[in-house]
Amino acid sequence: MSNNDTFYITTPIYYPSDNLHIGHAYTTVAADTLARYHRFRGKDVWFLTGSDEHGQKIERKAKEMGMEPLAYVDKIVANFKHLWDSLHISYDDFIRTSEDRHKQVVQEIFTKIYNKGDIYKSTYEGLYCTPCETFWTDRQLEEKKCPDCDREVELLQEESYFFKMSKYQDRLLQYIEDNPDFIQPVSRRNEMVSFIKSGLDDLCVSRTTFDWGIPVPIENNHVIYVWFDALTNYISALGYGSGDPKYDKYWPCDVHLVGKDIVRFHTIIWPIILMAAEMELPKKVFGHGWLLLDQGKMSKSKGNVVDPLQLIDKYGVDAVRYFLLRDMPFGQDGYYSEEALAMRINTDLANDFGNLLSRTTAMINKFAQGVIPEPGAEEPLDTELKEVKAQAVAEFEDIMEKLELNNALAAVWKLINRSNKYIDETMPWALAKDEAKRDRLNTVLYNLAESLRIATVMITPFMPSLPEKVWQQLGIVEHTNAHNFNSIYQWGGLPVGVAINRGEPVFPRIDLAALREEASADKEEKQQQQDSKKKEKAKKKPEPPAEIGIDDFFKVQFKIAEVLECEKVPKADRLLKLTLDVAGEKKTVVSGIAEHYGPDEMVGKKVVWVANLKPAKLRGIESQGMILAASDDEGNLEVLSLKQDLPSGSLVK
Repeated sequence: MSNNDTFYITTPIYYPSDNLHIGHAYTTVAADTLARYHRFRGKDVWFLTGSDEHGQKIERKAKEMGMEPLAYVDKIVANFKHLWDSLHISYDDFIRTSEDRHKQVVQEIFTKIYNKGDIYKSTYEGLYCTPCETFWTDRQLEEKKCPDCDREVELLQEESYFFKMSKYQDRLLQYIEDNPDFIQPVSRRNEMVSFIKSGLDDLCVSRTTFDWGIPVPIENNHVIYVWFDALTNYISALGYGSGDPKYDKYWPCDVHLVGKDIVRFHTIIWPIILMAAEMELPKKVFGHGWLLLDQGKMSKSKGNVVDPLQLIDKYGVDAVRYFLLRDMPFGQDGYYSEEALAMRINTDLANDFGNLLSRTTAMINKFAQGVIPEPGAEEPLDTELKEVKAQAVAEFEDIMEKLELNNALAAVWKLINRSNKYIDETMPWALAKDEAKRDRLNTVLYNLAESLRIATVMITPFMPSLPEKVWQQLGIVEHTNAHNFNSIYQWGGLPVGVAINRGEPVFPRIDLAALREEASADKEEKQQQQDSKKKEKAKKKPEPPAEIGIDDFFKVQFKIAEVLECEKVPKADRLLKLTLDVAGEKKTVVSGIAEHYGPDEMVGKKVVWVANLKPAKLRGIESQGMILAASDDEGNLEVLSLKQDLPSGSLVK
């Protein structure tokens, strides 16, 4: 059991179907900041991230690329790690669900719950969203589409193992009621309670229509459902069941930090898995909002994802981290635009923090021979500055415990803004003209440098590469006692008599006019590219088919056929096997329409069948002819069928 001296925090393990975007970066930077903060406070921290590598979506993606699934994800996982290094993410472990250490734990938990009688075998027939790897009921769909991603769902029918989620419904509701901090923020808790009260169905936890997954230990032709597999990473990474002391040391987890779209899996499926396995539940699941664009959620299909690596190259890692954490109200949706990022850099980082550092070091150089002066007697303005510091520190600590990172930064900026105002109020340049006010000038200069030091200590977890630059300019790189968190409680931690090293601005201002011109040019270029693609597409329209004579047409024989039976072809996502009745004779046809029609939709249809097409073998099935369908440029498809009930076997002329 974890204790108050430890802190275990996790991000979701990300799905390597493609490279990550700035929304994923936000989650991981937020988790990293919390991990760094608790390390800073002296806790024994374990910070986990990783990759969720199994499932039908990955298998399909790899097949499209002509690669094996593991080789496909290896490349993308390497890109994940490069991004985390670029963002200075201080994770302690990176778990991959393709690792043996993970597979063993998943199979052990599955077996434990099966032996308890909470997993049983049955037949699944229902709706499944492959991109989200999620099962849905009819009542949960929105206009017959997945409520999470708004894509089409597939009708599945296969033998599966089921997990008795319904058995634990009341127990989970009671746990949430008894532990009000378990799901945060409150809006997410209310959503989950409502979802549970609407009734939990037993969960399908195995699949047989693809191979890329962890085999069910009691029946290897089944693979374990990707969410049962993925969620277990939080304990497999701690060495559950292996005797690794990390499990007893850090579990239960202090915070699972996740996006709001996967809160349901982490607050319903995961706790019930743990309940069934007779294990402790995590202390908190925090579901943050989405980072949105003006046109809505980022989507690879829309081509509007933002690459954080490009932003880091352009603006620096600390500026990107600061923007993500300052502009995103924790728990709510936030909005991203490059102009908003640039404006935040100019106002908070260049004008407020950067200006305070620049003015302070410039005045110490000019008025104190470049050395931190010894302060003199305290006056009311000094007392007020110290009171603002004390309030900022207290507020900062309280807010950090609530995970409100944007408000914690706002608390620090109260001290920074008050310090800038303190310059205008005390007017060091005027004090420097009167030798009799030398002590007062020294006090003001010391207080400004001390405010900078304290503010920099507080923002260390947020912008980890910034402090070294500030310590260099203040001349206290070697004075490590002035860098630690405990030093912020007392005023006067800055050593007197050290020589400063004034340097370049730590946050150069962004030329907003130039940025807007660049954005306008980019928009124009993209529009030109789109127009060019449309023109190319128009040019590439196929030539009209060569004319044929009536004799050629009559070589093809079309007949009406009735679909008696229809089923999916195993391990073939696009194929259906149809049994046709043609004037009392049965014919088998394999048709590539499974992405548009479920088996049940085809049974009873009167379709147009090409009767004299040479048979061909598809997936080991002899297809005797073909049925006709029409499609458009957008990929929509409709099977040609009759409205009038003509007898099967009728000729189409």
